Amino acid sequence: MTTQMKRVLCISVNGSNVARMSCGVLADWDMCIVSDLEGAGRALRDQRFVVGLLVDIADAHCTTEMDRFLRQHASVQWVGVFAPRTLESRACRELVIDHLCDFHTNPVDPLRLAHTLGHAYGWAMLRERPRVGLRPDAVEPITGECAAIKRLRSHIRKVALVNAPVLIGGESGSGKELTALAIHAHSTRAKGPFVPINCGAIPASLVQSELFGYERGAFTGASKGKAGLIESAQGGTVFLDEIGDLPKDLQSNLLRFLQEGTIHRVGATRSTAVDARVIAASHVNLQQAVAQGLFREDLFYRLNVLPIDVPPLRERKADLPALAEHFFDTYAVDKGAHIKGFSSAAMQAMIRHDWPGNVRELINRIRRALVLAEGRLITPGDLDLTDHLASAPGEALKDSLVRAERIAICASLDRAGTVTHAAHELGVSRMTLYRLLAKHHITF
Repeated sequence: MTTQMKRVLCISVNGSNVARMSCGVLADWDMCIVSDLEGAGRALRDQRFVVGLLVDIADAHCTTEMDRFLRQHASVQWVGVFAPRTLESRACRELVIDHLCDFHTNPVDPLRLAHTLGHAYGWAMLRERPRVGLRPDAVEPITGECAAIKRLRSHIRKVALVNAPVLIGGESGSGKELTALAIHAHSTRAKGPFVPINCGAIPASLVQSELFGYERGAFTGASKGKAGLIESAQGGTVFLDEIGDLPKDLQSNLLRFLQEGTIHRVGATRSTAVDARVIAASHVNLQQAVAQGLFREDLFYRLNVLPIDVPPLRERKADLPALAEHFFDTYAVDKGAHIKGFSSAAMQAMIRHDWPGNVRELINRIRRALVLAEGRLITPGDLDLTDHLASAPGEALKDSLVRAERIAICASLDRAGTVTHAAHELGVSRMTLYRLLAKHHITF
């Protein structure tokens, strides 16, 4: 019975040195060797690596470009092999401190290096959460495993198979455009354009010409004709966000397009056929808008063929840890190199918050924390969620014990410098300490 080889991405300007190492103990590893950051970027896009190895990176390579690359791929556990003189450079020392989980100096002991890589691989497997999404090549995965998100993904898969209009409902910031993108990506129109239009952001005087286009001479300044946004979605999907803000006198033009598949440019004497699927969204209740005379009833029924509701974030709090880590990775390029993750108190504060701004609010708070946080872990204060620190009745003692345990672990790690020494100091096994690190969302 054979075991699957562990894989490591190696960046080395001198591949022969890596070849010599791999002939020893590293022969047990499946090594992908590249000579520059461009090749490393391609390898990371094409394949999955959780461990990376930097070999013989000279002082000249410890640049801003290298720093940016390692920030973008912070989820990879990086190990370095350097010439002793290279570490005399301040730039290289900062690179090691900010981005590497361990390093060796030449001449390297292959056995010790194999142990280090194995340790890094084990840590990566321990901290890794499975990514939840519609498919690997989707533009942006819909993250989450709660019942509401599972239903949403199921509805997306079904409505993507047909060309009928879709009406997406949901609160502002809940992810309506992301849902529309997912429908487009799973449809037969995926290779066509996806044209998002915010109906509330276009001045009323320009809505008609922006949506439907105009002919030369249609008005002063129209020196040549221009296709409208709907026409530019030919063969693809047009996403009409905040459709409830579309002026009522222009709703009849949209109704004609839905009924006949044609549009009239401003100043045109004949219609133009457009093959584009319509997905609309609104944070207001369009049925109530119809009852109030603010929205055409016939247009509502034309749009509401396949209704989908996007759940607000407060109804899917079980997904918050996965969402937080997803956005942490997404915007990692903006973070300080010292920031390694979220504290358990920050996670608890996020779970207790009601998120009136939904996913958009979560993204904003995390992006701000990534820039402003001063510690290794993001705290409730960094997220501006200090009002949510109070424990629920009966949980005060439990929360105090959890906080004390976490403080003791962090203090021991800071003193000891390695997981092995910290485990010895705390009087627990290394694997027990790994489990505690995962429990408290501590990255070291």
